[in-house]
Amino acid sequence: MRGETPTKKELVEVGGRPILWHVMKIYATYGHTRFILALGHRAADIKQYFLTYQPMRGDFTIKLGESSAIRYHQANAEQDWTVTLADTGLDTLKGSRIYRVRKYIDADTFFVTYGDGVGDVDLDALLAFHRRHGRLATVTGVCPPSPYGIIQADEAGQVTQFGEKPPLDQWINGGFIVLQREIINRLANGDDVDLEREIFPQLAAEQELMMYRHTGFWRKMDTYKEALELDAFWRQSAPWKTWE
Repeated sequence: MRGETPTKKELVEVGGRPILWHVMKIYATYGHTRFILALGHRAADIKQYFLTYQPMRGDFTIKLGESSAIRYHQANAEQDWTVTLADTGLDTLKGSRIYRVRKYIDADTFFVTYGDGVGDVDLDALLAFHRRHGRLATVTGVCPPSPYGIIQADEAGQVTQFGEKPPLDQWINGGFIVLQREIINRLANGDDVDLEREIFPQLAAEQELMMYRHTGFWRKMDTYKEALELDAFWRQSAPWKTWE
């Protein structure tokens, strides 16, 4: 992402922390602290972030020499996280990335999400919905705000309603996806299995795809402008901040 300096998008900071960290904190709030990051472009940047996570956030004592050792003097709130960082190729599509990390997935039901969208999604309710309907996949549907103000007027031009970027009346995939392990077998077709354009349409045709409706806060971060907007949200109220 190009802003003041070019930065790997998932590491663009909101409130002093990468957007990826915010996404992971949402899951950790609900007790989901085992993460698999399917890395591609600039994977080394994300690896470096986690390799230096502890020493960059507190005091430590280091013994120099052949038998070097580090003693940290403070714990961090994320010390129970387990993060697997897996290189899955530069141009690999999302479905194929999931297939490439299949050996690290040891659950019958697992979450999938993107590294650039946040919301106050109730993950307990999402998971309960998925388990109730018994299908192979659940996507979280959101109605994003319009990028423009919406004007309604009569034939004479008299404005009857003016809405400043109201929510759209169509649902989109907001990430926060739940999948059954059976889907992994559908992803074994090289590097170009597209989750949204190939797998989800197949599942919809087979009546194996359901949508959980989220009507609360949700925002994506695809541009530097959206990063600044999220940073402003963080300083004001941070609606997605479900942790202390």
